[in-house]
Amino acid sequence: MLDFILLDIIYFIMTFSIFVPILFIIIISIRQINQYERGVKFTFGKFTSVMEPGWRIVLPVIQGYQKVDIRIKAVDVPDQNAITRDNVSVKVNAVIYYKVSDAEKAIIEVEDFRYAISQYAQTTMRNIVGEVTLDELLSSRDKIADRIREIVDIETDAWGLKVQNVELKDVSLPPEMERTIGKQAEAEREKRAVIINSEGELAASENIAQAAAMLAATPGALHLRTLQSINDMSSDQSNTVVYMVPVEALKALEGFINKKDKVSL
Repeated sequence: MLDFILLDIIYFIMTFSIFVPILFIIIISIRQINQYERGVKFTFGKFTSVMEPGWRIVLPVIQGYQKVDIRIKAVDVPDQNAITRDNVSVKVNAVIYYKVSDAEKAIIEVEDFRYAISQYAQTTMRNIVGEVTLDELLSSRDKIADRIREIVDIETDAWGLKVQNVELKDVSLPPEMERTIGKQAEAEREKRAVIINSEGELAASENIAQAAAMLAATPGALHLRTLQSINDMSSDQSNTVVYMVPVEALKALEGFINKKDKVSL
């Protein structure tokens, strides 16, 4: 009986000595992958699989892994000095929004995808700015940003990255160029003001010509218009009115005198 008890104790100790290390290894092998992450697993240094969110087993020593954040990231592209096609020196900065679309490529194909996409975006932005004029850069910023996004997206697709958007934040000009542009804008506004003023004078002259033609075609119209003007001015007693004899009255008086001279002859 005692022998059976000893055997049971020995069996229990052996079982415990085997399962406890195994359980310990399993516990220390558990790795948590969050919902916004992916894990790239390597076994003996060779790529094995991409781990999805949840608890995953990564065996010590023989396996390793790297986490990759697949959320959209914003990369601030620092100020870049560039020369436009019309030889104007400008300083441009931008922001790039991208995300990791393939965790395996992002880890295996490029050493540091964050640094790589930042450097490539800087180079692309300088090249694109050098292909356009200053006016195009200032008036078509959205189109230029789309061209930068397309070029960067095509190149970084092999790195497992997807460029969502590119925005040009600021375009800085030299002080003398800013003054020149200000003078140009002021001259353009003065030009529009002169054109509008001349168009108004043309319309007014056409209306005055039409009114004069109507008054000349209607007998007594000018006399009535004169009386109306006098009536309008008489409302203010502080005004001194100098009454001008209408041309029609002078012509009538001249005709009356000529007629009297003919009768006397």
